[in-house]
Amino acid sequence: MALKKSTNLLFFLIGGILCGFSQEVLNVEEAIKIALENNYQIKTARNDLKIDSLGSTVGQAGMLPQVSASVADDRSTQNITQVRSNGDEIVMDNAENKSLTYGVDLEWTIFDGLRMFANREQLKQNEKLGAAELKQTILDKVGEIMTTYYDLVQQQQQLSALDSTLTISEQRVELAQNRFTIGKASKLEVLNAQVDLNTDRTLMQRQMETYTNTKILLNEQLARDIKIDFKVIPEIFVDQNLNLDELEVQVAEENPILEAEKINKRISELQLKQIKAARYPTVYVVSGYNVRTTENSVGFTTSSEAQGFNYGFGARLNLFDGFNQNRNEKMGKVALENAQISIAQQEQALASLVNTTYQTYLTNISLMELEKTNEEIARENLEITVEKYRIGIIPTIEFRTAQLNYINASVRLSNAKYQAKVSEILLKQLAGNLEI
Repeated sequence: MALKKSTNLLFFLIGGILCGFSQEVLNVEEAIKIALENNYQIKTARNDLKIDSLGSTVGQAGMLPQVSASVADDRSTQNITQVRSNGDEIVMDNAENKSLTYGVDLEWTIFDGLRMFANREQLKQNEKLGAAELKQTILDKVGEIMTTYYDLVQQQQQLSALDSTLTISEQRVELAQNRFTIGKASKLEVLNAQVDLNTDRTLMQRQMETYTNTKILLNEQLARDIKIDFKVIPEIFVDQNLNLDELEVQVAEENPILEAEKINKRISELQLKQIKAARYPTVYVVSGYNVRTTENSVGFTTSSEAQGFNYGFGARLNLFDGFNQNRNEKMGKVALENAQISIAQQEQALASLVNTTYQTYLTNISLMELEKTNEEIARENLEITVEKYRIGIIPTIEFRTAQLNYINASVRLSNAKYQAKVSEILLKQLAGNLEI
């Protein structure tokens, strides 16, 4: 009967702590939503994508005509002496001359070796690259936030275990004091119990400090007031159904880092096309409408006005530039080769990381099951030891050993769950399918 009461008390204490933590819970989905709205790096990446989108136009590629308006008003004042062919001499001080020209001009490149089309495609690829970089930023930040969040969950579980064993230590001190009072225990037993209680209190304070600081860190990652208080869910649930073959396929198709490398290769190809376009002539057409008026104080024509359209075309071709064209093409080919090498390197690095992380994931799941069994054994052993100590049939050291075994088993279990969850998060992050 006494054993049953002790067991019920232990479960009541643990359940009470978990219920306390369940109030005002911030779940991981809400944390991710807040981060997507507030996180500074995600905001910056979104703005970078907007810049790329705004720049991806036919005008930016040079495919549209350039139209400009101009006006020029020139004036001069001169002292003039003229001798005409008939011998007449004209002398004028402060003779004023005026010239006003204004109009609209158009220039339109209609052929440049297809450079403008390659440039247009490059601008589109830049936009795709920005989208891939935004996706990677979101995956990185969400993975970071989830890791911090589940770290809080495991710390909360450790606080629960420490709180329950702290209660047992307080009961032990009270029991030792009572036994000492009636002469069934020595003062040493009371002092040992008090020292162990203080040790447990120290552990509790240290764990609470870590828990509080991690909450501050999560608030910072969510880009909100770091003093906002909250609690997290009481348990970590690990997806134990991840398949390595499926992950490898997803990494090859969805990983944004690898996608960015492929886009960079395409950009290198387009840049090489733009370099080669310089071997061809550039053809352009020009047109405009201009008005010009002049006024002269002296001369055969004292005033004139002309207005009308002008039009025509032009072409230019580079004949010799110090062999720079050949060098630029060679450098472009080397850059393209490097882009291909970067893809192969990234594919190998990702394949290696996925395989090693998957092995860690399997190990962590195995350890999670093992530590779950160990925690159950340690809890049952502690319950039995508490009851034996209560009736005085085991020494203090055996009681303390059982107590520490339970604390360590609880910590190892929560840590094993956390490490398994971290492996799961990283694998899904690499595969580009992290739940967002």
